[in-house]
Amino acid sequence: MLLGVLFGIICMLAQALVPTAVGRAIDDGIIERDQSALVLWGGAVLGLAVVQAVTGILRDRAALASRLGAAYRTAQDVTRQACRLGATLSKRLATGDVVSVGASDIDNVGEAMAVTARGFGSVVAIVVVAVIMLSASWQIGLTVLLGVPLMTWLITLLLRPLHNRQQELRNRQGKLTGRAVDIVSGLRVLRGIGGEDSFAGRYREESQEVRRAGVEVARVEVLLDGAKVLLPGALVASVIWLGGHYTLAGRISAGQLVAFYGYTVFLVGPLNWLTDAADRITKGYVSAGRVTHVLRLEPLITDAARRAEVPDREDELTDPSSGLVVRSGILTAVACDVPAQATALADRLGRYADSEATLGGVPLREWPVHEIRRRILVARNEDRLFNGPLRDELDGRREGPADAPAIEAAVRTAGAGEIIDALPDGLDTAVAQGGREFSGGQQQRLRLVRALVADPPTLLLLEPTSAVDAHTEAGIAGRLRASREGRTTVVFTTSPILLNHADHVVFMEGGRVAAEGKHAELLTDARYRDLVMREDAL
Repeated sequence: MLLGVLFGIICMLAQALVPTAVGRAIDDGIIERDQSALVLWGGAVLGLAVVQAVTGILRDRAALASRLGAAYRTAQDVTRQACRLGATLSKRLATGDVVSVGASDIDNVGEAMAVTARGFGSVVAIVVVAVIMLSASWQIGLTVLLGVPLMTWLITLLLRPLHNRQQELRNRQGKLTGRAVDIVSGLRVLRGIGGEDSFAGRYREESQEVRRAGVEVARVEVLLDGAKVLLPGALVASVIWLGGHYTLAGRISAGQLVAFYGYTVFLVGPLNWLTDAADRITKGYVSAGRVTHVLRLEPLITDAARRAEVPDREDELTDPSSGLVVRSGILTAVACDVPAQATALADRLGRYADSEATLGGVPLREWPVHEIRRRILVARNEDRLFNGPLRDELDGRREGPADAPAIEAAVRTAGAGEIIDALPDGLDTAVAQGGREFSGGQQQRLRLVRALVADPPTLLLLEPTSAVDAHTEAGIAGRLRASREGRTTVVFTTSPILLNHADHVVFMEGGRVAAEGKHAELLTDARYRDLVMREDAL
């Protein structure tokens, strides 16, 4: 950026001195009929043109490097912060806000950095031209010195409302983008319940609000663009009128008049670039505020100041607030009367929410977060499939890629073999964004494959078979227990099929353990039976 500013100043100075050289060529060479002076000042014009061309190229290259460097480094920082925040990101920011930062704000930051090359060069050129004019005619120079700040002030009056309206437009665009993402991701559900028209109406209303906000921004931008033409034009006309008047009066020479005309024409460019720089820096300032808002966020879960010694072996996972005790090495099923309580309980056991939960007798808040993530995996139905070859998307291991037998075993366990066989290139088939080519049940089975391939010591599954048919679910339940033998697995579900295959079942009511034992034993409890057998719905 500093190199761009340096080259920008040299380039604009070279261009600003051209009218001086042309004026001297007219006065000393043409009017005085001095051939050597004409050649000298003609050569000066050529030399200034060469300097302008070379430094102009270097300025634009430096500005481009500055823009791309700022944009990509900001993108790296935002991406790194998103990875650092993890589950906190979706809780603190709407999807539309994150998309807006990546789609436009990062580019605006880069543009603000790049425009400094022309902006600083324009300021220096205007000052130099004003000094030259003052030395030749203080009246004309004073006109320029007063006119430029006046124009800047008038344009600044338009920049503030533009700043406010751009901020409002950004906010509305972020909300609209979030609405669009929600509709697209839940389109299958909306069609199932007939809610397409309702959500389309809401999207249409919010879209019109964005349109109206865009129109308000456009109104101010139109005034700003008009001011960029009108105000410099008025200044040019004033300078030319004064210069012509003084030439007729004999106070300045013909060459100086031509030079003054060249200065005024030249000033249109720097003044436009200066106002354009102010506009882009304003946009960059708005975007930088959104970017820094993301960068200021802190994870909800961080490593404690004091870390306890964590055991090497796996042991009981407990949640004192609910009374749940998960014994290691077995398949435990947890049936909650309220689905939201299952999610909250999984968050506590997986250390996605602060709690008194312990692993091996050591409070999770005293464990290093990376160690918890290595030992405990929480798999949800909201987890996404990303773009890329399916084989890579199913490989969730931390310690190197999984081998082919491990992936094939997980595919068999999750009953996803028919899905893989139907794909044109099998596991090498490229997955579209969000896995939209798969049905809800297929996505659920593929997410289960990914969780099984990761092979964590403790695996927490939230309703892993809610979108598959009973026959497929029965096969998954039987194979899941065998594939996870000797490791801790917790399934949050109210499905009788999964509950029947569990080594131990815990019934949760009102957020507390109400009963536990085998599925067949718990069926004697009317509350449990009503929940899992759906007798209350018959």
